[in-house]
Amino acid sequence: MACYTLCPLTDPRWQQLLEVHESATVFHSPDWLRALQCTYGYEPVVLTTCPPDTNLTNGLLLCSVRNLFGGRRLVSLPFSDHCEPLAGDDSEMWALLAAAASYCSDLGRIHLEIRPLHVLPPSQLGFQPTAAYYIHQLELSESADNVFARFSKGSVQRKITKAEHEDLTCEEGNSQKLIEAFYGLLLLTRRRHRIPPQPIEWFQSLARLLGDAFKVRVAFKSGRPVASIITLQSTQSMVYKYGCSDEAYWNLGGLQLLLWKAIQQAVSHGCKHFDFGRSDVDHIGLVEFKDRWGAKRTLLSYWTTPSTNETRRDAMDSLLARRAFSLVPDRILVVLGRMLYRYIG
Repeated sequence: MACYTLCPLTDPRWQQLLEVHESATVFHSPDWLRALQCTYGYEPVVLTTCPPDTNLTNGLLLCSVRNLFGGRRLVSLPFSDHCEPLAGDDSEMWALLAAAASYCSDLGRIHLEIRPLHVLPPSQLGFQPTAAYYIHQLELSESADNVFARFSKGSVQRKITKAEHEDLTCEEGNSQKLIEAFYGLLLLTRRRHRIPPQPIEWFQSLARLLGDAFKVRVAFKSGRPVASIITLQSTQSMVYKYGCSDEAYWNLGGLQLLLWKAIQQAVSHGCKHFDFGRSDVDHIGLVEFKDRWGAKRTLLSYWTTPSTNETRRDAMDSLLARRAFSLVPDRILVVLGRMLYRYIG
């Protein structure tokens, strides 16, 4: 099967496909791709079986990511929880994935990693799972009150009710002030987890390029930021992409209040579901936290070809790295994040 490439930032056929394909998300959008390009230098490309100057009916979105210790891989898509290959039917999907596998082979057996939400790549093409996560999605087909009724009474409803009586001030938008408040809490949270924060330029690029689709929500107590989340919105869904908080104020329920306000807004905007994002399968606490919102939990697998016996591991995920990160001051942690994230993807 012939394979063609196009630039999703300049070829109008890509946006036309996104407007009609039910699996398209904010992660497929040109604005998300421009933020990846501006912050990390990734150049996006779409592989397709459709010749130039014909209607685009399928496409696999990719970025080339250089590994920290040499070599590179094609990822669909860096810093995106999931990114479905877009096709018209099963036969077209097979042809698209076969063309992609062949494309990587022609480049010198470069590894191709895809992160589909629903598609199961055929093993005949050499795909094998190399990472597993959970994804949580909350259906929003009912009123906000009915959605609230599905939350756990003890750990979610009660927390929201308590937060509403704690004199918390909640602000939302995409201003530099809110980004800085979020980033201060992100640094606290990443320090707690012993990993560097993403560069602040990433969030600034998202705010500038996604506009109103990118929203920072911050809860303040007596003027002090205590919790913050970032959401991304498309026509079909709202995605809870990042969250952080000051553990000294966890008892106030600020994070739960912000999530509830975001869910209410998603309902009012006609979104079909609220996406809580991916969680490591062994992060029991986070998985249970998302379960309590009444969200449906499904397995999310990342797939690689050519097949490899290695499982996916981030460069910052080793015990040695985490121990080292716990020892450096905040300003160095920020610099390390700016240096390392472009290799993680």
